[in-house]
Amino acid sequence: MSEEQGKQNDKVLLGHVIGAHGIKGWVRVYSDTDPRDSIFEYQPWLLGSAGEAIKVIDGRIQGKHLVAELEGITDRESAEALKGKNISIERDQLPELPDTQHYWSDLIGLTVVGSDGKPLGKIKEMVATGANDVMVVSGDRERLIPFIHGMYVTRVALGEGQVTVDWDADF
Repeated sequence: MSEEQGKQNDKVLLGHVIGAHGIKGWVRVYSDTDPRDSIFEYQPWLLGSAGEAIKVIDGRIQGKHLVAELEGITDRESAEALKGKNISIERDQLPELPDTQHYWSDLIGLTVVGSDGKPLGKIKEMVATGANDVMVVSGDRERLIPFIHGMYVTRVALGEGQVTVDWDADF
């Protein structure tokens, strides 16, 4: 993995602020975590590209959305100013996973090679389908490859920036 990829992985995107909620400075939040309200378990949040650290005082599910009270944000105008800002955390705040599980943020950008060693492309994104996760691999063409260890995914080498798959290149 390149030094640049390592620096990108120092921060993990968890979601973003989608707007203000009420008049007391609460914000509405979109969360990429599963379950979605587990975003409140991480402290502090790093907001925007500058990564300004901010403490979450309170958070909850409110209808279809998540809402959060953030330290120092006490009025609607301040909350509106955060609209569109990404919510990230430091990578080392995430718990360790078993060998067969991986954070999607660690997989994005890895090179996918077939069992014959021929490159198929890079992981552009991961998609949850309900049955299993799917890698969207962009190379000479786009491929959708199920991320199933032992069946299609034979090896994940984060340090080498590579995922090996048992997959026909013609699919």
